[in-house]
Formats: sequence, C-alpha cells, structure tokens
Amino acid sequence: MADCFSLAQRSRIMASIKAKDTKAERVVRTYLFRKGFRYRLNDNRLPGKPDIVLPKYKTVVFVNGCFWHAHEHCRHFIIPKTNRPFWEQKLKKNRERDQRVCAQLLSMGYQVLVVWECELSPADRREQTLLGLVNEIWQSG
Repeated sequence: MADCFSLAQRSRIMASIKAKDTKAERVVRTYLFRKGFRYRLNDNRLPGKPDIVLPKYKTVVFVNGCFWHAHEHCRHFIIPKTNRPFWEQKLKKNRERDQRVCAQLLSMGYQVLVVWECELSPADRREQTLLGLVNEIWQSG
C-alpha cells in the first residue's frame, strides 16, 4: 500500500516527533515523583543523555518508544514498507547506539533501566510496570 501522505507532509510529520518530554516520559516521571523520588532530566553529562537520572540510587531510566528503538516482538514496531532499506539501517544504528550507551553507563557504575512505551498502556499494565520500576530502583539503593 502506498503512503497516503505526500513526501513533504510525511517529512513534516516525522520532523514533529519529539525526542524529549513525551507522554510516556511524563507518565513515568509523575509516578516516580509521587513515590518520593527526585531526579534529573536528560543529563548531558552522561552518555546517551538518559531520560531520567536518579543520582541518589546511581540509576538511569530510559523511556523508549517501541518504533524508534526497534522493540522486538512488539505490535507497535513495524518497519515501514516504503524506503525499507533506509529504515532498517536507521533502526539498526539506533539499537547499536542503545547497546553502546548502556555498556558505557554500566561501566560507570550506573544501573540502567528501560521502560518501553507499550508497557505503559493499558492502565492496569502501566501500574504493574511502574511498580516494578520502583522496586528495581529501591533494590539498587
């Protein structure tokens, strides 16, 4: 099936996708704040500028979008049919970068946690995911 948008429209849509302060990030941050955690956002002193840094627990949290970070076996991750070689290469590079950044943070002594976008909906799954996140943070502290 052909793309229903022109090249200019598709370009504008893709350019408007935010890298910071996404809805999924806000959900995680709000939950952590309500549980008493204090954190830094997108700390550029650390590799990969983690979405959430909990210095007290020496823990970082990445809130990953399923498409952009190529979440395997997820219904939200489908490689576009148009310009497939470009997308395969781009998503492969994203995954390699994620692995490299994770290794760097681990070598610096940080605990690295990843929350996937698909784990935050529906609401019952969100609560379970966020509770698990809090438990993992407490275990590290």
